[in-house]
Amino acid sequence: MANRPSRYAQVLAWLDQHIIKRLYTERVRRIILQSLPFWVASLLTGLVAVGYEELFVWAEKTSFTWIQDHPILTFITTPVAFLAAWFVVAKLAPAARGSGIPQVMAGIELSNPTTHGRTAYLLSMRVAIVKVLSSVVLLIGGGVIGREGPTIQISAAIFRAINRLQPAGWPQLSRQIALVTGGAAGLAAAFNTPLGGIVFVVEELTQTHITRFRTAVFTAVIIAGMTAQAIQGPYLYLGFPKVTVSTGWFLGVIVLVAMVAGLAGAVFAKALLWVNDFRRRFRTVGEQAAWVAACGLVLAGLAYLIGTDAVGTGKPIINRLLFQNDHLTAWYLFPVRFAGMALSYSSGAAGGIFATSLSAGAILGDGLARLIQVTPSDTNLVILVSMVSFLTGVVRSPFTAAILVLEMTDRHSAIFQLLLGGLMAQGAASLIDPVSFYEHLKAGFVRETMAQPLSNEPKEKEIEAD
Repeated sequence: MANRPSRYAQVLAWLDQHIIKRLYTERVRRIILQSLPFWVASLLTGLVAVGYEELFVWAEKTSFTWIQDHPILTFITTPVAFLAAWFVVAKLAPAARGSGIPQVMAGIELSNPTTHGRTAYLLSMRVAIVKVLSSVVLLIGGGVIGREGPTIQISAAIFRAINRLQPAGWPQLSRQIALVTGGAAGLAAAFNTPLGGIVFVVEELTQTHITRFRTAVFTAVIIAGMTAQAIQGPYLYLGFPKVTVSTGWFLGVIVLVAMVAGLAGAVFAKALLWVNDFRRRFRTVGEQAAWVAACGLVLAGLAYLIGTDAVGTGKPIINRLLFQNDHLTAWYLFPVRFAGMALSYSSGAAGGIFATSLSAGAILGDGLARLIQVTPSDTNLVILVSMVSFLTGVVRSPFTAAILVLEMTDRHSAIFQLLLGGLMAQGAASLIDPVSFYEHLKAGFVRETMAQPLSNEPKEKEIEAD
């Protein structure tokens, strides 16, 4: 039974035997056989990304309703949600905790003939299912998390699974290319940012030259993104904010804001790493549960005092700042969101930091714009630059951050200011720590994975994409 081909493989084999062989030459057939599984995985990624987003929207609305209607109950619902989200990860799939991007990076590093059997620990379908369940439960309880990093890990797991299910004898792309392509498709579908997915691969996921996998990545990004658009329409993640692009002396303001936001992002990443290290002191299940419950209680207190602005993804806050001219955000909201992100991430449950970092950057940018007394027409540009810069300070991917914000808002006129902000933030953040947050975590996941038993996966002849 163990060697019996899956129903999926049987369908593909029938398709090859009765249709592809009859219609195409051997050379074209080989290209189709090599690419078809990736097309299937990309389609599935788009569908899963849309479904995951709908779950996230529902969970956030549920959380807001509970906090607004019964704020005192937050002291029960938030700790319980934190404990449930942590428990399902700790017992079923420890590698599902946190963002998901460091796990994909570790999986790519371990995707070689001697260690590829260990990537199941990081990127199995079990991990993907636990990722969704844990993050949704945490968000219902008020967790300050995003879905973009988790979507990337889930997408990589889908691509890995499809890559392994190909019929015997089919030409296969390497597992490394499968994971890289899955990461790009996941980000593109999560944010509706195809260029961001491509740049993210080049800048963050791999140091390998893009010519090795360009066709696979481009195709996966297109299919996953178009699948999401077919269901949701050609939406923008943040819409069309009004932006006045200024030059001359205002570039000095851009540089200043970028450096401050980049430093803040780097400090946040350092804080997460410190809290992560501190939490490892708790060895027993009881001690870990007490820590998680304490994180939930503190966040519940913030939600009780501040309201819904203290919890969730932060996307409503960004929309309010950019589109409703609500530039009167309380000064304490940034440290509150900062603390909420740290508490949620350090709980050990699943949840990303992309969207929450963008919202933190927007709040910080709004505060800096008012502090510097920037004119209202220039405030949105300052906010966008701060979003790029704070995210860069955390993940050290300035071009990815700039392209993501560009595609989210369709403000192409501001591309040079966004790129300048990302580069200045990168330099400033390097003063705090020359190594990115994800690189620190990737090293930990590599060590953790290498300590796991080696799974019995078949070896395949790997073929590089063109």
